[in-house]
Amino acid sequence: MKQHRVVNLVVAVCFVLGGMAYAQQAKEDIAAQKSCAYCGMDRGAYDFSRMLIEYDDGTTVPFCSIHCAAVDLANKIDKAPKAIKVGDFNNKNLIDAEKAFWVVGGSKQGVMTKRGKWAFENKSDAEGFIKVNQGSMASFEEAMKMAYEDMYDDTRAIRERRKMKKMKMMMEQKSPSTSGAPM
Repeated sequence: MKQHRVVNLVVAVCFVLGGMAYAQQAKEDIAAQKSCAYCGMDRGAYDFSRMLIEYDDGTTVPFCSIHCAAVDLANKIDKAPKAIKVGDFNNKNLIDAEKAFWVVGGSKQGVMTKRGKWAFENKSDAEGFIKVNQGSMASFEEAMKMAYEDMYDDTRAIRERRKMKKMKMMMEQKSPSTSGAPM
């Protein structure tokens, strides 16, 4: 009985340490490449949607989302991806994007895109997400195709948001500051 507890404790400690090492690897990925190569967004804030493409020439390019990864793949048509990794929506670990279970659409807006595209390592996690947020299962190829289909509307919306933000900042700079003194 006592020996059984010791074995269970050793197995639990190994599981926790293995999980910590895997989480540390994910942290190293973000620490080494903090911002998206295209939009500059903080990949740590978007660890659940971040992507990383390793090309056959040895270069590695970091992204915040499948949207920005699609931009890179389109721009580097002469380079072949050796590996494409994505953050698992639930546990944030990098997983093989081509083997992931993707959920597209649904009520949760995506990163850099209106139509969400989320990756899961486990099919049951993807199915659980669909129960809560709607959407449908897709392969990586289908999710990437949708990223390209959405590209025009998404980039137009991003430009409009940035234009409005810039106008707001200009208006704030032009307006007189209030010092709190009576007029």
